[in-house]
Amino acid sequence: MLPMIFDAARARPFRLLCLGAHCDDIEIGCGGTVLRLLDLFPGTEVRWVAMTGSAGRREEGRQAADAFLARAGARQVELHDFRESFLPQEWGGVKEEFERLKGEFDPCAILTHARQDGHQDHRVMAELTWNTFRDHLVLEYEIPKFDGDLGQPNLYVPLSAAQAESKVASLLRCFPSQRRRPWFDERTFLGLMRLRGVECNAESGYAEAFHVRKMVV
Repeated sequence: MLPMIFDAARARPFRLLCLGAHCDDIEIGCGGTVLRLLDLFPGTEVRWVAMTGSAGRREEGRQAADAFLARAGARQVELHDFRESFLPQEWGGVKEEFERLKGEFDPCAILTHARQDGHQDHRVMAELTWNTFRDHLVLEYEIPKFDGDLGQPNLYVPLSAAQAESKVASLLRCFPSQRRRPWFDERTFLGLMRLRGVECNAESGYAEAFHVRKMVV
């Protein structure tokens, strides 16, 4: 299914835009899918953007991006310092960053937050993705958390066991500041991928899932 969805990318370098509100969101929500896409499309060009984070969190995020994008053909990592948990109040500044991205990078696909996500920062990212990129394939990833807002996704990306395990290992290694959170552990990340793997009958047992609201073929 993934090669069919992204078939147009075969005529040019595959360009992937990864958007996250916080420095670990992309890795949690779609890190395994990024690894699979880099395997499927050698030479992929990636723009990796997180909007909030302290200096320490941004350094962790840069290390994580290095780990996940090791096989990318070209990459640009942008980690901004907007105030965490206050993105709705930072709408204007964040929108300006989105408009700049649109002028600089024309992606084949965008990985971003889900519009029904319970976290206010996540929702701002989702809303501005749709507001800014109107002619692109948008896949909305999911983040496990207290809000219980995972929903029922409609696109599944089966992962190999190696991709799932690499995702989790990189998360735990690159984000030591988050290890104090009771949910930030191997069981959470493997558990969600295992559940999505059951739902799509993934050969390895692992998958990531997305909400696709509009797709033109």
